[in-house]
Order: sequence, then structure tokens, then C-alpha cells
Amino acid sequence: QVQLEESGGGLVQAGGSLRLSCATPGRRVTDYAMGWFRQAPGKERDFVAGISRSGGTTHYADSVKGRFSISRDNAKNMVYLLMNGLKREDTAVYYCAGRQTLGDYVQYEYDAWGQGTQVTVSS
Repeated sequence: QVQLEESGGGLVQAGGSLRLSCATPGRRVTDYAMGWFRQAPGKERDFVAGISRSGGTTHYADSVKGRFSISRDNAKNMVYLLMNGLKREDTAVYYCAGRQTLGDYVQYEYDAWGQGTQVTVSS
């Protein structure tokens, strides 16, 4: 399985922005559909955004649509989540996820996970 390493979390005021990064050291990220999930305290881990292998297709949870943007740079083996207009309810641990696939479409089930990065939004 691919190893995933998230970075970029932190504390931000409501209305602010953060960009999360996900690195895939030693593996070609181009072989994987990638996604971002989040888990708030006491809640289940929820899908946030997904991107196909080529980057040509993306999908977002309704709660972040229009505010978050997932992207990838296959040459650098990196995946990103740009979060704008952050709200307190976006506070959670954010996880990068990957799934090796032959097709070029967004996945909703993944088998590789990072350790997570904390995002805290203050009012």
C-alpha cells in the first residue's frame, strides 16, 4: 500500500483559508485515485473530496462544495486540498486517502490512509 503523509493543518480564524498537502513518498500517485476525509470529535469519518487519477474528475461533499478545491500534481506526487471560507464546523482531523485503480474516476472507498492533520477553525 502507498504511504501517505499529510501536512498543512493548523489553527485559522473563521473565514480564513488553509491548504492541506498529501505526499506519497516512494510511489507514483498517478496510479491512485485520491481523496480527503475528515473526522470531528465524536463523529464518524466523512468524505470531503475526491479526485480521479488524471485530475480530470472531482467530487465534493455538499458541505464543502464551492469552498474547498482538491487538486493533484502527478509530476510531484502530491495531492492538495485548498480550503477557503472556513467555518467552525470544518474543525476536524483531515485524512488523505488513496486507492490504486485502473480506471480514471473518483473513488469513495479507499484502502490507504495517512495519519491525519488537525484543522481547527476559531470564531
